Amino acid sequence: MSDNLNSNNIENDDLNLNNEEGDYEDLITRLKEIKSTIALLEKTIFK
Repeated sequence: MSDNLNSNNIENDDLNLNNEEGDYEDLITRLKEIKSTIALLEKTIFK
């Protein structure tokens, strides 16, 4: 019984890690978009 619980905990930990990795990837993508937007605004403002 405890082996089953340990297995479930490991699977949950893996799932949480995958979710966190996905969150970080989404965050990095969003930050890149923001960086591009800022660069475009700077070009527009300082023409």
